[in-house]
Amino acid sequence: MSANLRVIRRGHERLRAGPWRGDTEVAYLSPAPGAPLPSVSLVRRCLHQLAEEGYQRVVTSALLPHEQEAFATAGFAVEEQLLLLAHDLRVLPDAPAVATRRAGQADRPQVLAVDTVSFPHFWQLDDGGLDEALSATPRARFRVAVDDVGAPYAYAITGRAGRRGYVQRLAVHPDHRRAGVARALVVDGLRWLRRWRADRALVNTQEENTAAAALYRDLGFRPEPVRLSVLGTILTA
Repeated sequence: MSANLRVIRRGHERLRAGPWRGDTEVAYLSPAPGAPLPSVSLVRRCLHQLAEEGYQRVVTSALLPHEQEAFATAGFAVEEQLLLLAHDLRVLPDAPAVATRRAGQADRPQVLAVDTVSFPHFWQLDDGGLDEALSATPRARFRVAVDDVGAPYAYAITGRAGRRGYVQRLAVHPDHRRAGVARALVVDGLRWLRRWRADRALVNTQEENTAAAALYRDLGFRPEPVRLSVLGTILTA
């Protein structure tokens, strides 16, 4: 878990809370993996604590419909809707040859620079957000595509929890798009998942990101019948 996040507990319930992408006015609230769904009382307790700490607004992680009930009752509303797509990993697509390697600590500044030019401000990662993406699952594969001098210009994070896989993050610098780099990075992650006997991979993307949705469909991902939602609320002192 990112050092920027802490766990707020109530009995067996747990929520993770902290600044949203380094923003001191916007807090992030997310159900903790493996914990029961939070109650309305725990969500309200968290909102009270975050307001006392000076936050003015709170957003959630991407939630499935059944995960949203307590947040909606506590006053949250939908801010972003995301497409959810799944791949059964039985037949994996081909991909072009792209020079990639494992990402290291020294790559983080360039990885975050690529992320910044790849996403709208709301979705951009800071250093803590990158930690969160890497620690969201028990196992993760962090790869970068590199140029002739070994500098990263694209990256992907693939997560694995048991037999379930996740395309956690994918970004390619605009100067290197439409060359098969994104495809190569995703397929690399899918192959890694299948080697570890995962049988399903999930990815989500913003509804308006038609290019990403088209890429995932072309790779064999199929839309799930449910949408994910990021919820938000304004805090009052």
